[in-house]
Amino acid sequence: MIVLGLTGSVGMGKSTAASMFRQLGVPVHDSDAAVHRLLAPGGAAVPAVAAAFPGVTDKQGGIDRGTLGARVFGDGRALKRLERILHPLVRRSQARFLKQARARRVPLVVLDIPLLFETGGEKRCDAVVVVWAPPWVQRARVMARPNMTEGRFRAILAKQMPDREKRRRADYIVPSGVGRAVTYRRLMRLVRTLRAGESP
Repeated sequence: MIVLGLTGSVGMGKSTAASMFRQLGVPVHDSDAAVHRLLAPGGAAVPAVAAAFPGVTDKQGGIDRGTLGARVFGDGRALKRLERILHPLVRRSQARFLKQARARRVPLVVLDIPLLFETGGEKRCDAVVVVWAPPWVQRARVMARPNMTEGRFRAILAKQMPDREKRRRADYIVPSGVGRAVTYRRLMRLVRTLRAGESP
């Protein structure tokens, strides 16, 4: 089974690429979705996060992600504390996903990890796809998000490895700024060749 890592800087189109992989029949583990489950009522991370950050629980017994985000945004030490709780649990979720896929003899799976290189996630992958768009496209996409500000955008970029370095480390680079059809065709060709055991 080939484990393909999927990543890309904020606003580069990674989520769209993940959706396209699913359309092509490739199982995808979404690390962001795993975090949402961990922080939801009954989630495995709730007790530890609530203890480390008092006052962030919501009425349903989960973690209020907005309140938590405000607590760690711009505070490197608090963010590290949160990551020490969440990252091992996300890796455990990924391991379960991979075990189940191997049991089903799936030929190709994708690990969708926003901070793949930053967290050493590439070591768990056979190859890495980086999704890329021109900076002006990236900026327009991110600034169109609700409650986004210039300062927040800069802070997000500061936490991420520079896009140029991600592309240098990538095995495959997929464009997302020249139309969805181009992105889809590129991913379809990649999936077809990897499933066949060929080199794209």
